[in-house]
Amino acid sequence: MAETESEQLLNEIGRLLMEDHDYPSEPTLLYAQLDHNMIGESIFKELGNQFLYRWPVNERLPYALLELWEAQDGRDRWSELEYVLRDGSFEVAYFFPDEIDQKEDVTERRERSLRRHFGEKPIVYAPWPPEDDAQDYDL
Repeated sequence: MAETESEQLLNEIGRLLMEDHDYPSEPTLLYAQLDHNMIGESIFKELGNQFLYRWPVNERLPYALLELWEAQDGRDRWSELEYVLRDGSFEVAYFFPDEIDQKEDVTERRERSLRRHFGEKPIVYAPWPPEDDAQDYDL
């Protein structure tokens, strides 16, 4: 059976997450928020007794997410995605605008997602990259 465009993009997202040369490990959570001309992705790696927040290291990841978002039919598109990579496979959950409490910050939703999938552990956030190392994306 041939893969759909969405299935191909989901597989590509998993490959891109594993291209983190410093932390290619599983399990990994990608929590992404998308809208017209906006992509926000957060990546967390489980490292023993803590979670490590990772800056996206692959420039292709936001484009793959945008292609997945744009592949939806109609005007009612999901706005947030939970992508869990573990044991060589992935699970995806989509959240639509009417399912999201707009008064709640996305950081609260992504941390709740992280804890729901992997339990209670401290989160270690990497320092901001130097301004000249920050990635720029053309949309």
